[in-house]
Amino acid sequence: MAAKKNQKKRVAITTLGCKVNQFESASFLSVLEEKGAEVVPFSGVADVYIINTCAVTAKAGSQSRHVIRRALRNNPNGRLVVTGCYAQVAAQDILEIVDQPICIVGNNYKHLLADIALSDKHCDLEMYLGDTGRQDEICPLPVKRFAGRTRAYLKIQDGCNRFCSYCIVPYARGRSCSLAPEQVLEQVGVFITEGYKEMVVTGIHTGVYGHDLEPPTTLTDLIRLILAENHPIRYRISSLEPAEINDELLELMATSGNLMPHLHIPLQSGDDDILKRMNRRYPAATFADIVEQSVRLVPQMAIGVDVLVGFPGEDEQAFQNTYKLLERLPITYLHVFPYSKRPGTLAANMSGQLPKQTKEERVALLRELDHKKRVAFYSKHLGEVHLVLAEIGRKKKFRMMKGFTENYIPVYFEAPESVGNQIVKVRLDRLEGATVFGRLLA
Repeated sequence: MAAKKNQKKRVAITTLGCKVNQFESASFLSVLEEKGAEVVPFSGVADVYIINTCAVTAKAGSQSRHVIRRALRNNPNGRLVVTGCYAQVAAQDILEIVDQPICIVGNNYKHLLADIALSDKHCDLEMYLGDTGRQDEICPLPVKRFAGRTRAYLKIQDGCNRFCSYCIVPYARGRSCSLAPEQVLEQVGVFITEGYKEMVVTGIHTGVYGHDLEPPTTLTDLIRLILAENHPIRYRISSLEPAEINDELLELMATSGNLMPHLHIPLQSGDDDILKRMNRRYPAATFADIVEQSVRLVPQMAIGVDVLVGFPGEDEQAFQNTYKLLERLPITYLHVFPYSKRPGTLAANMSGQLPKQTKEERVALLRELDHKKRVAFYSKHLGEVHLVLAEIGRKKKFRMMKGFTENYIPVYFEAPESVGNQIVKVRLDRLEGATVFGRLLA
């Protein structure tokens, strides 16, 4: 049943995908609440359903379609607004699964989404897609709060110019665009006022921040500006390409108590031939040098790595090159993904496509290695006292508080609810499997 005129509209939102999507959904919620909307759970009945989709893998696209169908079942008469990368690159696929009014809002028009969602105009079919290839300014999306989240995501950049052969994101997000430094600092100030104790500096291609600005600047310059504000808050940097990690940035991590010793570096493959087919712009040896230099300059460093398994042409030797490289390097954890075809990318038409079973077997082997790496890293830090940001609310798994150390070790510990969103001292006491348990210190 639709909301009566002058009544608050009930709006439900769900988000798939990356930290940038999480940031953008938080912006939608900030504006919707300012405009008087009532935010309700996505699982219930709403007047408006907003779905912020993802297209990075075939599975993400499938999940996006599933959530759209779910919203239609929850309220067939509700207003459906679909946005995000899947909406941008697969609008026709969305239209084929719906038989009722729908609004599709592309990435260029996300700043208009709240008005589109709350419009009283009947939504027969509205498509706000635009040409992402022509976009030369970042879409303005200020955020106030992240509902239910302890960390704030600080989006400083959007888009990507790299065009890796397997990736649909440049087609969905367009060219790299950066937020002006003064706007970044303004958003930092909002998060400080809202009481956040940690921010994750993020973007679609975070490491090229500032190259498009006038005058040009760099991510390291921006981090220095942020740190110079002297806010009592921790900062993390999200995924960076190998070549974007330099001694200057590592020196900041080593000397600043506010910039956490944690990097996430996508490798994708440890085989040079596969890296070339992927259009990645480094050899495996360069990746190894960067990882080793990072740990040398910042000994407490935690390093996460993305790996894409089963890319076309990846034979057993190429996979072994990847496995052996990761096995010998001082990394902390792996995010492992099986390759999936993304229509519109170069890799989708490459020869040497691998069977599903082969990909699954290789994924399983790397996930076993991930477990070993985590256990080794966590074990090395047992007995140490760390500053842990306690997350809000007890976790269902153990009915304990959970938080992350400076170097991104997740730890469970007994503590009163009042320590939520506080940075507290915790001794890392024991390891059960790959789970760390600690003790809160006075």
